[in-house]
Amino acid sequence: MVLLAAAVCTKAGKAIVSRQFVEMTRTRIEGLLAAFPKLMNTGKQHRFVETESVRYVYQPMEKLYMVLITTKNSNILEDLETLRLFSRVIPEYCRALEEDEISEHCFDLIFAFDEIVALGYRENVNLAQIRTFTEMDSHEEKVFRAVRETQEREAKAEMRRKAKELQQARRDAERQGKKAPGFGGFGSSAVSGGSTAAMITETIIETDKPKVAPAPARPSGPSKALKLGAKGKEVDNFVDKLKSEGETIMSSNMGKRTSEATKVHAPPINMESVHMKIEEEITLTCGRDGGLQNMELHGMIMLRISDDKFGRIRLHVENEDKKGVQLQTHPNVDKKLFTAESLIGLKNPEKSFPVNSDVGVLKWRLQTTEESFIPLTINCWPSESGNGCDVNIEYELQEDNLEPNDVIITIPLPSGVGAPVVGEIDGEYRHDSRRSTLEWCLPVIDAKNKSGSLEFSIAGQPSNFFPVQVSFISKRNYCNIQVTKVTQVDGNSPVRFSTETTFLVDKYEIL
Repeated sequence: MVLLAAAVCTKAGKAIVSRQFVEMTRTRIEGLLAAFPKLMNTGKQHRFVETESVRYVYQPMEKLYMVLITTKNSNILEDLETLRLFSRVIPEYCRALEEDEISEHCFDLIFAFDEIVALGYRENVNLAQIRTFTEMDSHEEKVFRAVRETQEREAKAEMRRKAKELQQARRDAERQGKKAPGFGGFGSSAVSGGSTAAMITETIIETDKPKVAPAPARPSGPSKALKLGAKGKEVDNFVDKLKSEGETIMSSNMGKRTSEATKVHAPPINMESVHMKIEEEITLTCGRDGGLQNMELHGMIMLRISDDKFGRIRLHVENEDKKGVQLQTHPNVDKKLFTAESLIGLKNPEKSFPVNSDVGVLKWRLQTTEESFIPLTINCWPSESGNGCDVNIEYELQEDNLEPNDVIITIPLPSGVGAPVVGEIDGEYRHDSRRSTLEWCLPVIDAKNKSGSLEFSIAGQPSNFFPVQVSFISKRNYCNIQVTKVTQVDGNSPVRFSTETTFLVDKYEIL
């Protein structure tokens, strides 16, 4: 078998992506593909056509063709087997068999094609091996990164130790009335020593915490002290220079958790001088045959005051929860006042709440295995059929007051079997062939669409479709705990306030 080229083209013979495995000009391959549709005979069921010089082995894929161009003396059985492998590779990288999708993932397809054929001859590989090779997962790279992270941690620990030693030496020198030790010359050793300790301390703090405010001004003078973090400053200057030249710089958000990403995309609200965040996060695990294995919910009221004249206030809390949550106030909050009158205020009424900082004043926790407490039930029913599995998934909203938004129900699929055939569906779906998952997307679930279902068919076993994962966000909290009123300590006069409520998912799985 000598394979000259592999290509994906339209029915008119237009090449979308083509990989030549022997020396061949672009004009030559475009001419061969343009002649291909004219050679096909619709009256026959063959999957190949021949000319005087080459053979076309092809397979229709909706509006496109997967075409292999081989020599005439190649083995037709091997050609057909290779064609089947090529046809299975394309859905692994493209969600839809359309021209735009093929063009977008053209390089991924070319890399995969190169794993199948080398110098015109087929390699002995299967679909799983192709996926592994193209991902280029390197054990040596993981070891190198682990060693580098260990070295960075050790360097940070050494920096902290040196900073403490310098600070202690400076304090001892000040007590004895001597000059503090330093590194610099030119008669400024005391200044250099002080600035060195300060700079090292500032650098350590900046590496441990994200930058919020501009860095403090460096002491001027001919100090030759050790300066840590100078590389990061050079990188920032380089990025600023690129921006000034008109380049677009994109920041990476790969390390964010799902809940944090959801918070970033939350629409802004009008914040008053007294602002409260009511946040809840749920962790839930259910069995595929029914039954709640564990459900844990954590909630908190965060208070933020931006005007110091509203520092001495009290929060009127309305607790209509009937599920048995455990409440806990901040140590500085008057517990007796909260228990008797549901008011959140400081133990010392003369003191004020901190200004321009988020303070957690009340938190609660709920842990249960009671099935009636599940906010959104998910039932997954895979059943074996002659061609694989027919999967039926249903959801039902148990808590009408929640109204979950941006609901995504993720179902794992068997790898290497292509896209599922979706029948009935409420909402929309996305098939991610690289992760082998099917995402059922619902913009909102409320009283109008409390329940819905999804049906699809695909090759596989019933155990392949678990665990099912659910994510959503709601602007209403699960436990009916709200702040209804804010008043000042003196005079009991009402204060305008704003509230931001968020209910997030940490983990929601059906195992």
